[in-house]
Amino acid sequence: MRRCDAVVVGGGPAGSSCAWALRRGGADVVVVDRAPFPRDKVCAGWVTPAVIAALELDTDEYRRGRTFQPITAFRTGRIDPRSRDVETRYDRPVSFGIRRCEFDHYLLCRSGADVRPATPITSLRREGDRWLLNEEIEAPVLVGAGGHFCPVARHLGGGGGSEPIVAAQEYEVPLDGAEDCPVRAEAPELYFAPDLKGYGWCFRKQGVINVGYGRFGGDRLSVHVAGFLDFLRQRARLPASLTGRLKGHAYLLYDQAPRPLVGDGVLLVGDAAGLAYAPSGEGIRTAVESGLLAAQTIREARGGFDRARLEPYRARIEARFGRRRSGGLGRLIPSRVVEALGARLLASAWLTRRVVLDRWFLHAHQPALTLP
Repeated sequence: MRRCDAVVVGGGPAGSSCAWALRRGGADVVVVDRAPFPRDKVCAGWVTPAVIAALELDTDEYRRGRTFQPITAFRTGRIDPRSRDVETRYDRPVSFGIRRCEFDHYLLCRSGADVRPATPITSLRREGDRWLLNEEIEAPVLVGAGGHFCPVARHLGGGGGSEPIVAAQEYEVPLDGAEDCPVRAEAPELYFAPDLKGYGWCFRKQGVINVGYGRFGGDRLSVHVAGFLDFLRQRARLPASLTGRLKGHAYLLYDQAPRPLVGDGVLLVGDAAGLAYAPSGEGIRTAVESGLLAAQTIREARGGFDRARLEPYRARIEARFGRRRSGGLGRLIPSRVVEALGARLLASAWLTRRVVLDRWFLHAHQPALTLP
């Protein structure tokens, strides 16, 4: 039996950040993930300076042999042949494009934890004040970091069919040097559905390009994805020869996610807890910060991991990301009004910068997370 101080289920940014912070405090941590690493994780993939600061990432080291594309502009618009695009430029990098297959592997290796890749969870039970995983790993505290379908989240009652998911499909493929791609590497392109319930992106990251579309509710997703790809080609934003195998994933938006955050001896972080930002769906920052806040709570619990001792984690998440809401005023606004407001929002250079980019996507109003 492998006994440790904490076991983390999931080796993505949430799990590896939590493990890294716990290891820095001297804890013995085991990370279990069903996937082998490096794993093929498709994601639009950018990290803001706030994420880099929270992780104390050595960018000079990271960029050696890995994708690290500075972003200094965005091109935005509506998925409407009649609409005009807006380009927003910044005088400094406001984010950096990464590939998740590289980023996740780097963070996991850097964590210093005992990593068990290619290890699915076959059994999970609580015995007294200890958790037993696969009848071979034992720990007093468990961190669920396995994404939307995390088995720890299911154990706590999450993952039901009634959850208000966002569904996405995307592909990431290398660019042939002979392909003339008009998307500039420093300027990702974002295009929104008229009803603002979904948006697509086209992001060139050095030698690869990532194209995808996500939609709240996931209704008729394949139709929306096909329409978006047609729109890109009609706008001559993609070479006609550029195709890839679409891969799907799902996640929950924080302000509407019903999942619990804590239980006796257990915490959920990242997509397992349903922490993606609304309305952008960006989840790397919330994953990293929730992992760090979970580690802080575990350290301060000093060996007592009942629900009451872990409850400060919930308070920290709410202080950082706001209180969750049920429903939302947006559902009561007629669709024609939403479309009219969206058209005005995305046609205005000032509103696009201040609302869509700075607030929805970059969260420039929120400083980097700093912990004791």
